[in-house]
Amino acid sequence: MLEARGLACERGGRELFRDLDLALAPGEAALVTGPNGAGKSSLLRVLAGLLPPSAGTVAWTGREEADFHYVGHGDAVKPALTVSQNLAFWVRLAGRGSVAAGLEAVGLAALADLPARLLSAGQRRRLGLSRLFAAPVPIWLLDEPTAGLDEDAAETFGRGLEAHLAGGGAAVIATHVPLGTEAAHRIELGAAGP
Repeated sequence: MLEARGLACERGGRELFRDLDLALAPGEAALVTGPNGAGKSSLLRVLAGLLPPSAGTVAWTGREEADFHYVGHGDAVKPALTVSQNLAFWVRLAGRGSVAAGLEAVGLAALADLPARLLSAGQRRRLGLSRLFAAPVPIWLLDEPTAGLDEDAAETFGRGLEAHLAGGGAAVIATHVPLGTEAAHRIELGAAGP
């Protein structure tokens, strides 16, 4: 599904990682760990095509324009819209999906008509993650998906991730905390590289 060979990334004249290889098959996850500033977010951006690598290649098997979700640190929530209107934007962008299914998956169905500006930080994060479930795609690129979530919400997300992998999806996840999922690959970034 996803293959990276010899990836390197520089930001601000500093090499974050080099010679990084990764191959993900259906049903596999890669957990990317390391201290702050080690390049976890940059790696996800390189894989998503948002940042060019300084070396190496990224190849997607059968990739089409909407075959992956990238969820970064920001929740991409518009405060003036309701919870359901925010998710409806992502469903329209994907060209398919279900707002109701996405809200149900993250436990926000009861808040569908609430303006997003009234959500707590954890609820905004859940709303940002709801697009994973509203408009399913094969590959998830996730940057600290459980940041700001309480224990129950983190467990709910973990179950959703397991279902995604069991259904043949794949994921690359930057995280500082255990996610309760078996990962086929672990990438530790740090001062010495991957």
